[in-house]
Amino acid sequence: MQITATTSRFFNWSLILGVMSGGLLLLSGCDRRQQSSSPPPVPEVAIVTMQTQKLMLSSELPGRTSAFRVAEIRPQISGLILKRFFTEGSDVKAGQILYHIDSAPFQAALDNTKAALGKAEANLPAISLRAERYTELLADKAVSQQDCDDVAAALKQAMAEIEYWKAQVETARINLRYCHIIAPITGRIGRSNVTEGGIVTAYQPIALATIQQLNPIYVDVPQSTTELLRLKRRLKDGRLDYDKTNQNKVRLILEDGTPYAQEGMLQFSDVTVDPTTGSVILRVVVPNPEYILLPGMFVQAVIKEGVKAKAILVPQQGVSRDPRGNPVSLIVNAENNVQQRMLTIDRAIGDQWLVSKGLSPADRVIVEGMQKVRPGAAVKVVSLKKGGTKYAGDKNTARP
Repeated sequence: MQITATTSRFFNWSLILGVMSGGLLLLSGCDRRQQSSSPPPVPEVAIVTMQTQKLMLSSELPGRTSAFRVAEIRPQISGLILKRFFTEGSDVKAGQILYHIDSAPFQAALDNTKAALGKAEANLPAISLRAERYTELLADKAVSQQDCDDVAAALKQAMAEIEYWKAQVETARINLRYCHIIAPITGRIGRSNVTEGGIVTAYQPIALATIQQLNPIYVDVPQSTTELLRLKRRLKDGRLDYDKTNQNKVRLILEDGTPYAQEGMLQFSDVTVDPTTGSVILRVVVPNPEYILLPGMFVQAVIKEGVKAKAILVPQQGVSRDPRGNPVSLIVNAENNVQQRMLTIDRAIGDQWLVSKGLSPADRVIVEGMQKVRPGAAVKVVSLKKGGTKYAGDKNTARP
C-alpha cells in the first residue's frame, strides 16, 4: 500500500514537469516566428552629389629637350692650331676668339697679292697714255686701225688685271682674318676635339667644338595625329573652349618626378607627320636660367587642351565595372532607391573620373556601401566614415 502512494506521487511530478517543458518550447517557437517575420534592416550608403564645374583639360606627353641654338665650330682655312682661348664647359660670347691658327703663311699671301696689285696698277698709266696717242694718230692716218685696237685691248687687259689682284688681296685678307676662329653665338661650349699643335683643314667634317644656347631651351613633344584630330574636333564642336590667356602655357615634370619651376610656351606644331610613329612634333620654348635642363633630357610636358565649362567629376571609388568591363555607377534617386547608370569615361583627373555621358548634375552617386546594395533596393543615406572620400565640389556630402 505504501508503494502505490509513492508511485502516484512520482507520476504527478512527471506530469507537472512535462507540462512546464511543453510551455517553454511553445514560447520559444513563438519568439522564433516573431523574429523571422521582422523585416531586414535597410542598407546604409554614403553618396556624392554631382555638380558641374569649369575645368582646364590637359594631356601629359613625353618630351625631349634640345638646345635653342647649336653652332658646330669648324675652321674655314687649313693650318696649324697655335692656341686655344676658352675653357671647356664654360660660357662664351658671340665674337669671342676660340682658336688661333698660324697666320704667317696667310700674312705672306696677303703681302704677295698686294705687291702684284701694285705692279698691275703701275703699268696702267703707260698703257692708258699709249692708247690716247694711238687714238690721235689714227685720226691723221699715222697708225693702222689694228695697232689702235691692240693698244685699246691692252688697256682693258691692264684694268682687268688690277681688278683681279684687288679680289686676290681681299681673299688673302679674309683668309688672314679666318686665322682667328670666333664664336658665332652666345652659349655654353663643350669639349674641344683639337689641342695646340693640331692640324686642321678647311670645313672638315669633325667639329673643333660645339656651342649650345641653353637659355631658353626647346622641348620637342610628339603628339599622335589621332589625339590632334580629336582635339581639333572638340574645339570645333564647342565641347572645349579655347583659352587665349593660358592655352599655350606648358608645364614640365622632370625625370625624378619633380615639377619644373618655369612654364614654357607652345611655339608651333610641325606640319610633317612622322610615318614611323604617326605623330607630329610640338615644340615648346622653356626658360632655363639655371641650366637645370640639358639637351637630351626626357621630361613630361603637361599641355593644355582647352576649357570644359560644364565638367562632371566622379570619385573613382564610385565607379565599378560590369562583367563586360564597362564603367557603371549606382545612384540614389529621390525615393532613396538604387539605380544603375552606364557611364562613358573621358579620362582620369587625379583620383576622379571625368564623365562625358551617363551622369547629370544633382545625381547622387554611391561611393561607400556599393557591395551591400543592388539596383532597385531601398537604401538609407548616412555620413561618410572617417577617412572616406571628400568631394570638394559637393555641398550635400556628409562630412566625418
